[in-house]
Amino acid sequence: MSTPLVTNIQRYSIHDGDGIRTTVFFKGCTMACKWCHNPETQEFSAEPMRNGDRCGGCGRCAEVCPEHAISLENGISVTDRESCTRCGTCIDECYNDARSISGRAYPVKELVELLVKDRMHWEASGGGVTLSGGEVMAQDMDYITDLMKRLHAKGHSINIDTCGFAPYENYEKVLPYANVFLYDVKAINDEVHKANTGVSNKLILENLAKLGKAGARIYLRMPLISGLNDSTDDMLRVIDFLRENSVPILQVNLLPYHELGQDKLEKLGKARHDTNFAPPSNEHLNELVQLFKQNGYQNTRIGG
Repeated sequence: MSTPLVTNIQRYSIHDGDGIRTTVFFKGCTMACKWCHNPETQEFSAEPMRNGDRCGGCGRCAEVCPEHAISLENGISVTDRESCTRCGTCIDECYNDARSISGRAYPVKELVELLVKDRMHWEASGGGVTLSGGEVMAQDMDYITDLMKRLHAKGHSINIDTCGFAPYENYEKVLPYANVFLYDVKAINDEVHKANTGVSNKLILENLAKLGKAGARIYLRMPLISGLNDSTDDMLRVIDFLRENSVPILQVNLLPYHELGQDKLEKLGKARHDTNFAPPSNEHLNELVQLFKQNGYQNTRIGG
């Protein structure tokens, strides 16, 4: 069993399922969405990050780097990501806390001990733990299953936040322990999906249908970008798919696009995506909410 990396443990989350939840963001994803708001979770390996707003350009990081992977260019520290060994020396020596490494390994026992510190919030609100990413279903499944078994044995609710692009056998392993699957459908049009995520949506839709037949509790989540994947026709195609495959959806979440991921790309030393993405208008979002409700999905809302 290998230990996956975690980029963040977000406490008091109210957007990752019912109640107050503690969300674990695992590092590594099988897709590369252009609108990803957590790009630091896409790669499976640890990554150096630099907050330009905090950096004072003192050059101390370049002086102490044992691999000489950092240089100062026009008063800005630049990291050669290929040479960087993620040793953390620059982090320890940065006066302004401008540097960090995204990705830390937690043994299962340690992670459970950290998570259950929040159990009073879960019990009071009907919340629990949400395993997210990146893509949690693309991690070492022995680790994920062990983690879920331990939490389940303590009586805690566990949600899986997934993009659906992973082998179905991975989902079968966690079915006995997952209370809800927060299941993303990024785009029903396969060409749009390929162009903006790097993969086809075929496996994603197949897994969604299989989970429905297996009796999983599913909340459908759709990130919406104006003019790209938010048309009335797109939504009707989603509804038709759910009906044709008898997928029971307990909740529909329409998630308007935001640009938070672009700033994180800069911190990773990567270029911003050259896109003109924008969220749908509030008027259009409300029209889509009514469309789903008119088709039987009464528990449809804007946002997580």
